[in-house]
Amino acid sequence: MDSLSALLAPGMGGALFQVLLWCPLLALAVDWWLGEPPVAWHPVVWMGKALQWWGDRLAPLVPVAQDFKLFWRSALVWCALAAIVLIVSGLAQHLALMLHGFLAAALLALLLKPLLAWRMLHDEVLAVEVALGQSLPAGRAQLARLVSRDVSSLSAVQVRESAIESLAENLNDSVVAPLFWFALLGLPGAALYRLANTADAMWGYPGMRGGRYWQWAGKWAARADDVLSWLPARITALLLVLGAQGLPLRTLARQARKTPSPNSGWPMAAMALVLDVRLAKPGVYTLHSKGRRAGPLDTRRAARAGTRVVLALVPVVAALQLLVAMVFSVWMST
Repeated sequence: MDSLSALLAPGMGGALFQVLLWCPLLALAVDWWLGEPPVAWHPVVWMGKALQWWGDRLAPLVPVAQDFKLFWRSALVWCALAAIVLIVSGLAQHLALMLHGFLAAALLALLLKPLLAWRMLHDEVLAVEVALGQSLPAGRAQLARLVSRDVSSLSAVQVRESAIESLAENLNDSVVAPLFWFALLGLPGAALYRLANTADAMWGYPGMRGGRYWQWAGKWAARADDVLSWLPARITALLLVLGAQGLPLRTLARQARKTPSPNSGWPMAAMALVLDVRLAKPGVYTLHSKGRRAGPLDTRRAARAGTRVVLALVPVVAALQLLVAMVFSVWMST
């Protein structure tokens, strides 16, 4: 209790904790009201450009046999980029916290905002449904902005299913996981996660992609993202099913294991069960096969479910921050 009182009391420790406590809520507010910063100033875009430059020099143009040298070279590059991201974000957080009160919280929130994106995801997914209302080709074209799979042969229902799946998966990748790691490690934690997730999206393929072979060049990036996303993905799923009546967690776990990914299946399975719809990737998996076909209203229902998760996440992140701060306070006092 003494540690809790010290954190909440006026003074340097209490002021710092309150700045960190307000930051996620302010960042989400900025995200919803202002959306994404210009591309030229977007740190995730910078990460993507660095990963693209190195990927073009690491991944071979043709398939290669088992190549551990390539694996370790790629791992070394990933670690070097991670070190740069940690140093730069750590310095940025330090400079922000040199300010006081609301100014510190506002600046740190502005630095955190580009590392999360709910408004853009929400709007892009709903835009798929609007485009489907115009024509199937328009719906496919809009979906292609969200997913990497081939959309040319998808039916209207499959386009809708893919959009809902993308919303569920990216709800974790773009909101829950960055804020989870911010709660544990501050701005460097959120920045490191976004680098890992971006690296996985660009490098983490099991074969040919974009004219290059990623089996060994991208393996480290894929595994790093798996590790950093493991707990946030399950938190996302639990927040999605929060309040759902008669939904055993064993059912959720069984459905989640149907996907090849150790993590993305959790929020996607949770969304399928909450909406009571079937979600499938042709030839790969089918989630909640007994559910109904996804209809036009289900896309909006999925967006509302995502918004509920974002709102429920705020007190969860605050509780994590409080726990971390209390542990740190006790450790410093011993």
